[in-house]
Amino acid sequence: MTQTPQPPKTPHQPRAQLRIGPHMVQPPVVLAPMAGITNAPFRTLCREFSGGKGLFVSEMITTRALVERDAKTMRLIHFDGSEKPRSIQLYGVDPMTVGKAVQMIVDEDLADHIDLNFGCPVPKVTRKGGGSALPYKRHLLRSILREAVTAAGPLPVTMKMRKGIDDDHITFLDAGRIAVEEGVTAIALHGRTAAQHYGGTADWDAIARLKEAVPEIPVLGNGDIWSADDAVRMMRETGCDGVVVGRGCLGRPWLFGDLVAAFEPGREGSVSGSETPVDGSEAPGYARPTLKEVAAVMRRHAELLAEWLEDEERGVIDFRKHVAWYTKGFSVGSEMRKRLAITSSLAELDALLAELDLEQEWPTGADGPRGRTSGRNRVVLPDGWLDDPYDCAGIGADAELDTSGG
Repeated sequence: MTQTPQPPKTPHQPRAQLRIGPHMVQPPVVLAPMAGITNAPFRTLCREFSGGKGLFVSEMITTRALVERDAKTMRLIHFDGSEKPRSIQLYGVDPMTVGKAVQMIVDEDLADHIDLNFGCPVPKVTRKGGGSALPYKRHLLRSILREAVTAAGPLPVTMKMRKGIDDDHITFLDAGRIAVEEGVTAIALHGRTAAQHYGGTADWDAIARLKEAVPEIPVLGNGDIWSADDAVRMMRETGCDGVVVGRGCLGRPWLFGDLVAAFEPGREGSVSGSETPVDGSEAPGYARPTLKEVAAVMRRHAELLAEWLEDEERGVIDFRKHVAWYTKGFSVGSEMRKRLAITSSLAELDALLAELDLEQEWPTGADGPRGRTSGRNRVVLPDGWLDDPYDCAGIGADAELDTSGG
C-alpha cells in the first residue's frame, strides 16, 4: 500500500520566556539539579554569567532529611539573598513525608518553587522505588503529586522525569497526564530511560510527543544540550517551552551567558551585540575564554566553595571534581591535571594555575559531552517492582533516603 507523503515538519519558533506559576523565567532556561554540583556557589557562578536571568535549582533534597532537619540538608537549602525565585528540588517516595516537607517549605518560607525528582537513575535511589523508577507506579505517583500540590498552596510545583525505566517500560506519557490532572505547573523530560543512564543520544522526539500530549502546561526538554545552539535547536525541533541544562554547564558556567545571548541577542554586554532573531539562522557570539579567563573562574569557584563550607581546605577539596571539566580541551597535561586535582588550599591552587600557559585561546573541540557518559545498565529496583504498574504495597516512609544531595 502506497503511503501518502507527509509534509516536512515546520520548525517551531522558540519562545523568549517561560512561566512557572507566578514566575517569569527569561530566557526559558533552567539549571538542572545535580548532586554535589548545583550547590549555592555553583548557582552563584551561573547566575553571575547570566546576569541573574534563568532559573537555578538546588541539589536534590530528600524529604525525610528535610522534615528531620538534617544538618547537611539544612545547609543545602540555603539560598543567597539574590536568588529569585528560590527553587528546591525534592526527592521522596512516601506521599505523607513529601506532603510534610512541602508544608514545611511553605510554613517557613524556604523556597518560591518546588520541583519533584522522578528522574534520578542511580541505583541507591531506584532500588528504593524512587527517582526514575517511581512513575511506573501510577497510583503512587498520583498520590505524591496530590500531596505536594495540596500542601504547596500558591507555590508552583513542577516535576522532572525520564522516558521510563527501560524501552519495555515507558512511562512519560502516562506520567504527564497524571501531572496535569493533579495540578503540576510544568514538566521537564530527560529524553533517556533510566537504563540508559547518560549513555547514547537523548530522544528529543519524546520531548515533542510529551508537548503534544500535555498542551495545558509548559514542557521543558533535557538531554544533550552542550551549547546555546543546542538549546535553541531543541526548542525549535520539539516545540518545548524551555530547556533544562545539566552536564552541559560542567566546567562551563558561562554557558548561561551564552544562553542569554542566544535568546536575547543585542542585549547590553552580549559578545556580538547582534540583533539576529532566535531562529537559528545566525548564532550570536558566545563566550570563548582564554585559559587565563578560565583559571580566574576556577579560582573564584574554589573560593566560593571555601566560604560556603566555612573551611578553605574542604572547599578546595570539593572543587577538585571540577578541574577536568574546566580544563577540557586545553593543553594542560596529565601530570598538571593530577596536581590540580589534589590541591587542598587556595594558595596551592593559585601556584599551580600560575604555571599554566594562560595565553591559550579557546580550543577547538572544547565543547561537547562532559560528566557521566555511561551506557545501558540494568536498573536496580525493589523486588517485584515491575509486576504491577499500579500496586504500591510495601512502599512507605522506610523507603525514604535519609541524606540529601543525591
